[in-house]
Amino acid sequence: MKDWLDDATAWLDANAPRRASVAEVEWGEGSDAVAVFRNLPAAAERAHIDALRAWQRKKFDAGYGAIAWPTDVGGAGLTPAHANAFAVLEAGYATPESHEAFTISMELVGPTILTCGTPEQQQRYVPPLRRADEMWCQLFSEPSAGSDLAALATSAVRDGDTWVLNGQKVWTSGAQYADFGYIQTRTDPSAPKHAGMTAFLVPMDAPGVEVRPLRQMSGGSSFNEVFLTDVRVPDADRLGDVGGGWGVALTTLGFERMAASEGGEGGESDPVDRLVALSRHLGRAQDGVVRQQLAAAWTARTVHALTLERAAQAHKAGGVPGPEGSLGKLGKTRELQLTAAAAANVLGPRLGADSGEWGTYAWSEFVSGLPGFRIAGGTDEIQRNIIGERVLGLPREPR
Repeated sequence: MKDWLDDATAWLDANAPRRASVAEVEWGEGSDAVAVFRNLPAAAERAHIDALRAWQRKKFDAGYGAIAWPTDVGGAGLTPAHANAFAVLEAGYATPESHEAFTISMELVGPTILTCGTPEQQQRYVPPLRRADEMWCQLFSEPSAGSDLAALATSAVRDGDTWVLNGQKVWTSGAQYADFGYIQTRTDPSAPKHAGMTAFLVPMDAPGVEVRPLRQMSGGSSFNEVFLTDVRVPDADRLGDVGGGWGVALTTLGFERMAASEGGEGGESDPVDRLVALSRHLGRAQDGVVRQQLAAAWTARTVHALTLERAAQAHKAGGVPGPEGSLGKLGKTRELQLTAAAAANVLGPRLGADSGEWGTYAWSEFVSGLPGFRIAGGTDEIQRNIIGERVLGLPREPR
């Protein structure tokens, strides 16, 4: 692998500047964003996603955009260890920060199609997805279903070789930027709820698809409502068996929890490192309570990183993520909660009043975005149920 890493380093040196280390970052320089979810004006968000897509295309064309993916779908056919090693290298360069709409395409929908799709679907959809020529969204949540995905009501009725979809989805991240959506529907209302679901791949510009952005309390509009009225989808774009949607959904949720466990995408640096710098800047770093809070947040971050490393080691041979994704997601939530509590204590009134001072009021987006992170990818309560039942072997909750 050494020669491959040397080539990858040379390619990164030729295509991106080195990222400044924490020690080299000066307080007050650059962006002070620490938002859990990126909150940008529509034009700025579009420009950011376009920059991400351009970087992904450059990586893909050089052989670094789908390192551990099969060669027959445009991948390099190397191991997860190669992909992890490149990710570590890339983190040392100033490249476009991630975005949830991009993560959904690359880390949720793409792996799901590769795992559950037909060879024809894999050939059609995976290469342009990995090259970022086409973006995807995930159409799961519904207004009346809450966190119970199996309670969905969006219907799909067969009409010859096509299906007619009607219903409403909500909290759909990145739908306004997506070319396609991966949707879960109800195809058999008479079957037990987990057995009557079927998944489909839907063009977002199909007649009858309407996207309405939702304004969040943190200021952004990354979530959307999506309405489907007599949307026709060919049976060839059914993902998995009729009635097999729940199994497909579990595959996606495993990937989602692993992705969510890596955290939000709104900041330019690690929130814990930024919080330590903030405490020093405001002269609070020697306060006993603040020091305890900083130590707790740093410890949670370290434990979470070790948990992710264990999961990565377990998946070096490939495979679908299991319940360990819930451990990672819950650990990340704990880290962010401790960081938010410490930031509120350090800042006091500065957290709620925008004085224009660099690095202070920006934390309001972090604190107000945290509740959304606790819901995204499955609530904290759902993660604890999964850990209790599937990891610890405790009795299932009464249904």
